[in-house]
Amino acid sequence: MTAVQHDPFTPPPGYRLRLPGPTEVPEAVRAALARPMINHRGPEFRAMLAETEELIRPVLGTQNPVIFLAGSGTAAMEATLANILAPGERVLVASHGQFGERFAEIARCLGAEVDVVEFTWGEAPDPAVVGAKLAEADYGALLVTHNESSTGAVADLAGLGRLTQGTRTLLVTDSVSGLAGLEMRQDEWGVDVVVSASQKALMCPPGLGLVSLSERARARVMRNEAMPRFFFDFRKALTAAEKHETPFTPSVSHVAGLHMALKMIEAETLPKVLSRHRRLADALRAGGAAMGLSEFTRASRRSTTVVVFEVPASLQGGDIVRLMYQRHACVIAGARNRLQGRVIRIGVMGGHNEGTILTDLVQLESVLRELGHPVAAGAGVAAAAAFLAGAPEKVAQAAE
Repeated sequence: MTAVQHDPFTPPPGYRLRLPGPTEVPEAVRAALARPMINHRGPEFRAMLAETEELIRPVLGTQNPVIFLAGSGTAAMEATLANILAPGERVLVASHGQFGERFAEIARCLGAEVDVVEFTWGEAPDPAVVGAKLAEADYGALLVTHNESSTGAVADLAGLGRLTQGTRTLLVTDSVSGLAGLEMRQDEWGVDVVVSASQKALMCPPGLGLVSLSERARARVMRNEAMPRFFFDFRKALTAAEKHETPFTPSVSHVAGLHMALKMIEAETLPKVLSRHRRLADALRAGGAAMGLSEFTRASRRSTTVVVFEVPASLQGGDIVRLMYQRHACVIAGARNRLQGRVIRIGVMGGHNEGTILTDLVQLESVLRELGHPVAAGAGVAAAAAFLAGAPEKVAQAAE
């Protein structure tokens, strides 16, 4: 009898996807993704797209129209800049990590004149410093990463929004790794464009980008200054959105999955979803501290969707990532940038619970001990459990 060959595309038993995106997809969302295909110009899809837009507006904190794109978060970033920046137009990037650098590079590739004000990785952009730089030139847009998943620092969008209100500068933020796990109040904070994607706290597979445009951002989009755009032409997208359609073939199954994910968020209620993310992230931090892992993030606003730990000097981040997979089939992230080898990153986004975090800490402890890092048995789990139980004195004891 011929032996059954192992499917190389199937994860091993016990596989746990603990990256800061893509994240695990809940069973209800997976079922929605598997629905029979429907006509993308038919009444069923129009109704689903319309309801999906209504469901995501509270998550964005906006009354703006939302554009849905077949593509990743980076595609949505590029599409946004192609629609709001004419070639040669000046843009300011407040960069505090890998994805701020990406925003700047996309703008350069599109022919914009790009100025960058850089902040130390692990810190957040200082609105006072950004404001001083904005005063030096006429900028068409200020670009900033809301939740910098490479460092765990969160930008003060409300503070930055106060700088651009009453000016011609549009505030544009990448909230790919923040939306639905971090509070977003687009309209209240004066954020002109929010860019996000499906595969992180929205609990869906990669493949769907989304963009929310303020009224003045929509006016900028309608300019015709030799801005090269066809598939990603937001003028077409906004016109189609009025009929609850997309200008070209949409990712129908992804919209179905996102619709289900947003219904799940609505059922839990957004305040509880945001509180759960914050609580689990803080529990993971408490557990890591008890095992001797310092948090890399120095900003006062810390991510609730990803926790970034510094790797002890005697270890390499890549070894921790490799052993977490080899020993436990658990996939966490290191860094593929200037922090390579120096940090590990664990996602806290989507439909996770207390058991997820406690399992992370059990597995991480075993790997750290195997690599020779001294960890008191059970210290991380004890500290996290004490935090979750609301016993701060026990958290402190576990960290000693």
